[in-house]
Amino acid sequence: MKKELEAFDRLLDIMNQLREKCPWDNKQTWESLRTLSVEEVYELADAIMDSDNEEVKKELGDIIMHVVFYAKIADEDGKFDITGVIHNICDKLVHRHPHIFGDMNVSNADEVAENWERIKLKEKGTKKSVLGGLPNSLPALVKAYRVQDKVRGVGFDWEKRDQIWDKINEEMNELRQEITDADQEKTEEEFGDFLFSVINAARLYGINPENALEKTNKKFIRRFNFLEQKTIKKDRDLKDMTLNEMEEIWNEAKNQEG
Repeated sequence: MKKELEAFDRLLDIMNQLREKCPWDNKQTWESLRTLSVEEVYELADAIMDSDNEEVKKELGDIIMHVVFYAKIADEDGKFDITGVIHNICDKLVHRHPHIFGDMNVSNADEVAENWERIKLKEKGTKKSVLGGLPNSLPALVKAYRVQDKVRGVGFDWEKRDQIWDKINEEMNELRQEITDADQEKTEEEFGDFLFSVINAARLYGINPENALEKTNKKFIRRFNFLEQKTIKKDRDLKDMTLNEMEEIWNEAKNQEG
């Protein structure tokens, strides 16, 4: 524990010097750091998806630095300091884990998550909504997953997870009907309902849809890059190739992946 405290103390000391001596660091505000912080989180997400341990370590350091930076600015303005930030999260973790720090018994991770949402709701008071804490700027796919997960925490969920397939089929049929009717506005609405139900299926079967989709994105990009490179080597243009010719190279890319 001593080496961890020494490392954190070193970071705090460096931040104090930067705020005092560096023109760039000195002029930063919460607002100026905000977009940079969002970028750092996405860079961490990329490193995790790539299973790049060194990059994950580096990006975690960047995020910790941002936390210290925000707290330093707040301390200078007399709002709060890093000590308060750390005690606040410690208090929250203890309070929301009564099965560890109290006398509550749980049998699995699902019960822990349900207790977390119930305790969180009580902390906010009876007038607060279950979904009230969701950031408006969350990407739609992530937001759908979190909405479903949060309402599950208070018991609003399917009794059996395989019931979701009937819902997916229902939404698909409604979508196809609106496509047939050529109503663009209703088609968009039904497409959203269909996607929401598919994301719900992912959640029910223990799949993070954001991670699953990103893996498919990377796979598609990898195979399409292979298609492009192969076409260039043949001194041809994709626009001049037939779909069957492109499909042949695409399948070659799939086979190379094993």
